[in-house]
Amino acid sequence: MLTITQDVYDAIVAHARADHPDEACGIVAGPEGSGRPERFVPMLNAARSPTFYEFDSTDLLKLYRDLDDRDEEPVVVYHSHTATEAYPSRTDVSYANEPGAHYVLVSTAEEFQFRSFRIVDGQVTEEPVEVVASYT
Repeated sequence: MLTITQDVYDAIVAHARADHPDEACGIVAGPEGSGRPERFVPMLNAARSPTFYEFDSTDLLKLYRDLDDRDEEPVVVYHSHTATEAYPSRTDVSYANEPGAHYVLVSTAEEFQFRSFRIVDGQVTEEPVEVVASYT
């Protein structure tokens, strides 16, 4: 299960809506080994596409150096789908390279959706999402 604070949930949704009609993307970092998504890190979709997202390689390198410096890891990797349901595409599955991360998809199509998945070795498993006021 993904447990996420209301503030982080709202930030992901706001980013997805702001970048529409292009896909939005980013991560939520947390302390290594905690599994707790705490620090919202929106990224630029280098593809600037309504059907595809891609992290800029320079930005991604900076991000991973920053994560290392802070003893953090990507707990959530998120992006939006602008015209389809919030379910990982074949491309999304092939690009999923963080087996410990929650993959959040937000659909900004007609029917809004916020869903979380685990993607390990090409296998997609949906998981429940619990939104909390804070971590206690």
